[in-house]
Amino acid sequence: MDDFLIRAVMGGIFLALICGPFGAFIVWRRMAFFGDTLAHSALMGVALGLLTGIDVRLGMIVACVVVALLLALGQRQNRLGSDTVLGMLAHSTLALGMVALAFVQGVAVDIMAYLFGDILAINAADLWLLALGGGAVLIALVAMWRPLLALTVSPEIAAVEGVPVEKLRLVFMLLMALVIGMAIKIVGVLLITALLIVPAASARFFSRTPEQMAVGAALFGVAAVLAGIGLSWHIDSPAGPSIVVAAAGLFLLSCIVQPFRKILKSR
Repeated sequence: MDDFLIRAVMGGIFLALICGPFGAFIVWRRMAFFGDTLAHSALMGVALGLLTGIDVRLGMIVACVVVALLLALGQRQNRLGSDTVLGMLAHSTLALGMVALAFVQGVAVDIMAYLFGDILAINAADLWLLALGGGAVLIALVAMWRPLLALTVSPEIAAVEGVPVEKLRLVFMLLMALVIGMAIKIVGVLLITALLIVPAASARFFSRTPEQMAVGAALFGVAAVLAGIGLSWHIDSPAGPSIVVAAAGLFLLSCIVQPFRKILKSR
């Protein structure tokens, strides 16, 4: 195998293992639109990086973190609904990023690579970022696993039990921002939410506990990455969209298999 393909497979597997547990919480808490908003803001981070001369990956992470903080503030007010705040920030940051990129001089910007990802262009620095940054994010998620589950089941009961609800929500949002900022290069602004949600939705059919669903989401994500890269290699299709198509195919297969599993169990 060529080196670039090995790096693509490793990067995709790292990302799937990171996205699995986070995707489970997104599905449980119905935060898909939140993930979309953070992903759209990453394009503004690309423009920030190119205009200021800092690393583009750092610019995307900074933009996602700032938008996550704005969302946390927006959810505390009562005049506008959460979906309204999310919609405004998602499309405003995406449009602002596109406008800002028009002022970038002397640098060729591949917009399609940022919108749909370019997993085959992963380098060693990207792998280290995913391995170390993703590992740190997963450790943080494991440390707050039980309080997050309590918050997901019932915020009111969690507050009574002494869980710092608002602080926990903010930390989870910031962790999500870091994950999305690290993942944009692989599947792009428009597809990262799909990689978070679809494997977790597939795993839900076969899970009885939250832990099983988190592990299952990671495994479905790994399978989608391998199948998507293989599909891209054989038919010369875009790698990022191919991964999402593979994840959707696995979800449909799970929908078909699940009724038969129930019949076999009943017998």
